[in-house]
Amino acid sequence: MRIDVSPVIQQARRFYDGGVDADPEADPPRPAAPPDPGSDPKIVLLRVTDTGREQFAMERRIGYRDRHLGELLVPRVTGTFRSDLTSVPALFTWLVPKTGQHLPATLLHDGLVHPPGDVTYVSTDGHVVLRAEADRVLRDAMADAGTALLRRWLVWSAVATATMLSGDGTGWSRPLAWRYRATAALTVLVVALLGVCATLDLFDLHVTGIPKLPWMGERSWYAELAGGLAGAVVIPLLLALLWGPFRVAGAVVGVTLAVLLHVTVALLALTGLYRVLEWLAAKAPALLLVLVGAATAAAVVVFVGLVS
Repeated sequence: MRIDVSPVIQQARRFYDGGVDADPEADPPRPAAPPDPGSDPKIVLLRVTDTGREQFAMERRIGYRDRHLGELLVPRVTGTFRSDLTSVPALFTWLVPKTGQHLPATLLHDGLVHPPGDVTYVSTDGHVVLRAEADRVLRDAMADAGTALLRRWLVWSAVATATMLSGDGTGWSRPLAWRYRATAALTVLVVALLGVCATLDLFDLHVTGIPKLPWMGERSWYAELAGGLAGAVVIPLLLALLWGPFRVAGAVVGVTLAVLLHVTVALLALTGLYRVLEWLAAKAPALLLVLVGAATAAAVVVFVGLVS
């Protein structure tokens, strides 16, 4: 399997209005409307909560002419299609928002891998689109939609990693699927563990059983910081060599995870604190007022003590 990583020149007209699929069960029955390659895509979203969480249905199809597969029309069935827009954890929406220039491409990708029980899509020209190929379409389509270079490679790398971890709809043999799954999991684990070691090294904290990193060691804080950042680049790049055809995704995910590890931990802590406060506001508002009062008083005492 070869993953095409050649550069893509933006061609916005590859997106167009995909028309509407026929719905004989509608009242009255809805006839099909053919795609119109001469018209701009019409993204008409309907907010639904029938799954217990916010999702969106599409009232019209998106048409896209892929460089390798020809015409792609999604969703296959508008009546059952659901999307959460860009599937990004809430912690990372500052980096990749749920909507934006990349939205047509992410909706296209959702349509190619929907429904969960039948993730193999067949294009108008009869090409079978497996999951890894759908991920490639996402990356090319983001370029055509005008998505910035770094953002589309971040999104593609994250999606490709999710494909490796799940293995669904890829057509891979069981041993190959487990090889990719183990490779991705090993990279995440190693980067996280080294991040913990680097943090302890930086703050000169010695914990029994946790070794010091040779590229940081006992140096000045700025030398240790520079060594930690260098390791956050070099180690993931070496681990990415194990990813085979997905090595570019491995490099992007590994370096991004290593560099943003502390930001992610801080965001997790802040998110957890916010959710606790929300829970207290709903379940024990009196206790919340006491805690806020105590925290405010402590802040005043510390502030006065420092400035006096």
